[in-house]
This record gives sequence, structure tokens and C-alpha cells, in this order.
Amino acid sequence: SSPKMMENKVFLSFTFYSTILILKMYVVAIITGQVRLRKKAFANPEDALRNGGLQFCREDPDVERCRRAHRNDMENIFPFLFLGAIYSMLDPSPTVARIHFFIFCVGRIVHTIAYLLQLKAPTRSVAYSVAQLPCFSMALQILLATTPYW
Repeated sequence: SSPKMMENKVFLSFTFYSTILILKMYVVAIITGQVRLRKKAFANPEDALRNGGLQFCREDPDVERCRRAHRNDMENIFPFLFLGAIYSMLDPSPTVARIHFFIFCVGRIVHTIAYLLQLKAPTRSVAYSVAQLPCFSMALQILLATTPYW
């Protein structure tokens, strides 16, 4: 990596937490595949045929739960990747920035655990809401920094 990037502590922190979250998404994808195999519930006819027959080209509640967790990640982690990258360019306090990234990361990990393990409400929605706070904070700071140019 370039020395310039290594100088930007905020961007390095953002990169670390973003990479953790992307790896978490890969884990959810792998779990989804494992649940499909275990429950014999495949999305594609060719996969069903390879694993016992066309009757296994079907939906399963546990597979759908994994898919919802994954979709929720995409709806929330992808915007974070944009917001965090732009926010990193605003020269925020490295400590404050790290707190933003950490809260989002932990919130999303707890959200996934609550979703996949079916933890009792409102664990998942609280984790979701906590993770949204740093995103709204970063979005607001980006808007405040860029309004002079609109």
C-alpha cells in the first residue's frame, strides 16, 4: 500500500473495520450454503438434481432467515462503506472516527448473531439501531462539510 494511505490513521481504521464486516458477510454466505445443503433446499434446479432431485428445488424457513440476514447486511454495510470512506477524508479525530467504526462493526456483528440464532426481540432491532447511529452521524458530518459546495 502507498505510504500516503499508511499516514491516514482514520482511513486505516475504516479499512480494518470494513474488512472485518466484509469477512462477516462471507461467513453468512457460507452459512447459507451449509444450511441449504443440510436442509436440502436449493435455489437452482441443477443444484437440487445434484443433491437428490428436483423436489429439493424449494424454499426453507432457515435458508430464508440466512438470506434475510445477508440482505440486511447489504442494505446497511454497503452504505457504511461509502459513508466511512468519505468521512475518512474529512480529517475527523482518529479516536472519534474509530468509535464510529467500532460501534457500527459491533452492532452489525450482534445483529447477525441475533438474526441467525433467533435471539429474542428486541436484541436484533436494538443492534440494528445502534449501528445506524454512527452512519447518521457520518452522513450529517459529510453534508455539513459539503453544503458550501452545493
